Amino acid sequence: MSERTADYIQNERNARVFKSPILNFLSKTHISVPLVIFFGTSIALCAYSLIEFRFSLSKIGLLFLLGLLSFTLAEYLIHRYLYHLPGVYKEGKVAYALHGIHHKFPKDKKLLVMPPVLSVTLSSMILGLIYWIFGKIGFAITAGFLFGYAAYLSVHYLVHAFKPPKNIFRELWINHSIHHYQDDNTAFGVSSPLWDYVFGTMPDKKSMRKSS
Repeated sequence: MSERTADYIQNERNARVFKSPILNFLSKTHISVPLVIFFGTSIALCAYSLIEFRFSLSKIGLLFLLGLLSFTLAEYLIHRYLYHLPGVYKEGKVAYALHGIHHKFPKDKKLLVMPPVLSVTLSSMILGLIYWIFGKIGFAITAGFLFGYAAYLSVHYLVHAFKPPKNIFRELWINHSIHHYQDDNTAFGVSSPLWDYVFGTMPDKKSMRKSS
């Protein structure tokens, strides 16, 4: 762990996004709330595409995968270019409220997810945009996108709340640990390392092990 990172991380009991106690309370969310909302919405959109538009299961599956892949790219780009804007570690900055506070208090489980009111609003806007661009196939695409978001929330919660497993998913724990505690300019993909490989931001783990 770098000296800067070690000095920055603090006790989660002191975590505050807003000075207002009401807003601060609303900024924290239990992981189960968004998972029920977004996994449920994803299933409902698939069912709607099947029943209302008579899409075949194969067509829904392909559109779903397109939405899922689109989410992994969006996750990477948002994490890299929005969440790590200059000032991410300075209280009072937008980037701090969006993401910096999570780096400061990485063990606070209620800071791992976006408040439902905000996430549902953004998701509704995404559905509207995708429907405007793609028409009725947008429902199945959005289903994959929202499933990807729920999967990302699940992975993000697990890597912070539990020890890494002894299977292929262990790499997700290692990558995110490197991002938090060693080099926050790498490993921006949380649910998938795909785009880190594509854009060259996968950490050099061999070099890190030698220097540690």
